[in-house]
Amino acid sequence: MDCKVAVAMMHDYLDGDLDRDDAASLSKHMDECSACQSRYDALARTEALVRAVPFAQAPAGLEERILGALPKTRRRPAAWTGWVRRHPAVSAAALFLIVMLSSFVTMWNQDRQLSVAGPDLENVIIQGSTVIVPEGKEVSGDLTVVNGSAEVLGNVKGDLTVIDGNVTLASTAHIAGHVQEIDRAVDWAWYKVRSWFGTLAYGS
Repeated sequence: MDCKVAVAMMHDYLDGDLDRDDAASLSKHMDECSACQSRYDALARTEALVRAVPFAQAPAGLEERILGALPKTRRRPAAWTGWVRRHPAVSAAALFLIVMLSSFVTMWNQDRQLSVAGPDLENVIIQGSTVIVPEGKEVSGDLTVVNGSAEVLGNVKGDLTVIDGNVTLASTAHIAGHVQEIDRAVDWAWYKVRSWFGTLAYGS
């Protein structure tokens, strides 16, 4: 499989929209290609944290205020200012992304409360800051734990993501998807920025 094809399929893979054959081909390619595996890990971390953090909607009129604040000069503009004028929506979105990332980092540092997310939490046990999947029990779908530890004795039929915590897997544990650990907000912010600009590059 070509790397460009693999990258194009990653979002559908994360959303569970790939058919079985394509998913198997992509998984095999990532096992053999460390660059694509790293890119997939970055996308998985990004989506996991975005799902775990409430989405902040841009205030009304933000784009107009940003464009209005751009300096007006009669001197010959720099090359980047011409790009900004030709792509005002993208420029506003980039600035908003920086503000949003700053907010996420602040929230990461301030909010230390345990959070557990997933479509099937019926068989999950929470003891203090530890989320336990008991032996003989099964969790269907992805499981995300924020500000806590995950102890898996049973099965998780999806991805397991632990943000600002750690994972313990027993010999009886089985994870159908990927296991991700995100330890620092700065790392996640860098993955988010790199992923976002990578998407722009592929789209241009």
